[in-house]
Amino acid sequence: MPTWTLQRASASDADEIVRFVDSARASLFPKLADTPTPKDLLHFERTYVDGQGRFLTARDQGRLIAVIGYVPYDHRFAQLDYRGVDVVEVVRLFVLPEYRRVGLAAALFQALRDEAVAAGVECLYLHTHPFLQGAITFWQRQGFVIEHIESDPVWQTTHMALPLIAPEQLPT
Repeated sequence: MPTWTLQRASASDADEIVRFVDSARASLFPKLADTPTPKDLLHFERTYVDGQGRFLTARDQGRLIAVIGYVPYDHRFAQLDYRGVDVVEVVRLFVLPEYRRVGLAAALFQALRDEAVAAGVECLYLHTHPFLQGAITFWQRQGFVIEHIESDPVWQTTHMALPLIAPEQLPT
């Protein structure tokens, strides 16, 4: 039986969440360890609490053990055409190693998906990389399909999407 609780992040959680995400990013992406804090985290409250983004946390007896969020998609990848579609980008899924492979990431994602559906979002987008062991298959199990894989030999960014409404309802 899971011992964790899931909840929407609040402004009072921001500092703890940013430290958690910074630590996770540094361990997964060592080359990014000394880069500036990403804008969504720098402006956490404006992005995730007061803005159109959402951010969820998982805690075990008060301890922060996992996070996930979404932000409005910014159309920065020219090869993806989401014009006329209410699409958000799933970001910042990080789970402490001792809580992996027990269904926590899937539970967090399902809760985030429910938030998106309630907000009227039409499509979820994300990108990941093959060097993140199990990431692509995890997202495929959640219903995402691969839209595009970049040919860059280092990152091989894999773009994935999950429509939340029937394809025939999406704008053309």
